[in-house]
Amino acid sequence: MVTSMETPQARDILHAVTDTLNTVLACPRETVETTVLTFAAGGHVLLEDVPGVGKTTLARALATVIGGSVRRIQLTPDLLPGDLLGMNVYSRATESFAFHPGPIFANIIIADEINRADPKVQSALLEAMGEGQVSVDGQTHHLEQPFIVIATQNPIELEGTYPLPEAQLDRFMIRMGFGYPAADTEERMVMSDHASRPLEGLHRIADVDQMQAIRETCAAVRVAQPVARYLVSLTAATRSMEGVAFGVSPRGSLQLAALSRAKALYEGRDFVLPDDVRWAAPFALPHRLVLEDAGYGTAPTGLARQLIDTLIDRTPVPRVDDR
Repeated sequence: MVTSMETPQARDILHAVTDTLNTVLACPRETVETTVLTFAAGGHVLLEDVPGVGKTTLARALATVIGGSVRRIQLTPDLLPGDLLGMNVYSRATESFAFHPGPIFANIIIADEINRADPKVQSALLEAMGEGQVSVDGQTHHLEQPFIVIATQNPIELEGTYPLPEAQLDRFMIRMGFGYPAADTEERMVMSDHASRPLEGLHRIADVDQMQAIRETCAAVRVAQPVARYLVSLTAATRSMEGVAFGVSPRGSLQLAALSRAKALYEGRDFVLPDDVRWAAPFALPHRLVLEDAGYGTAPTGLARQLIDTLIDRTPVPRVDDR
């Protein structure tokens, strides 16, 4: 049975994982840090950006440093739910059916181009992401823990895609882009003789049991009533914002709280401050907004982020003691 660990140890491991990933990845440190904290919070990540900026490399690097199993699934329109979850196969030798697990059974799932998957396959991910289990032919199978889905989608190629429905988007704790690397970083990549092998030399920093223990520690980080009231005031305000058809759901409030707890733990605290919520909100909230006249599954990310930033700026921050 995995138990939690002391806050200083959890903080040190999270910093070590982030620092190690940052040495081999070309994306901004904030992107690396946010992905690590989402993992610690028990959430899932949706990376939306142009091809070739390192989305898949980030997921593989994370699996390497925690010693976890990783599976890359190229999602295509002809993929079936059974190809993802697994299926029962009849054995003549035993005259019975045996379950053959699919690629979803791993610690880290890289779901490449999730918006190219058929809606049935997208729906099959819902139970796995929300419950940590899958159901096949009426039988429930628990997934490996810790478990995280890091999904990618390409925003510039829309032909033959199936926009993620709001119910699926809501399962992701954060949605973010990479952006292009800084010029000096890209220059170093071009000059490097191992640019095509960025994970060479990367070594394990922690193990899956430690990461699961960090999740337990993260879940125990305290949220005082004034902070909870502030957090809910942010999410509740999205439900009456001009230009927003549907605001953040209670699930969004819970996900924001979880990411805020992870940020507090990363700072070495066992309690959440309003600053943790202010940091987490731009990552956890924009993709949960359904904007008026935006169309199904096509809410502009930039506009939604602007709305959340404005909301954060105008919402009074409570004064909270350091403990």
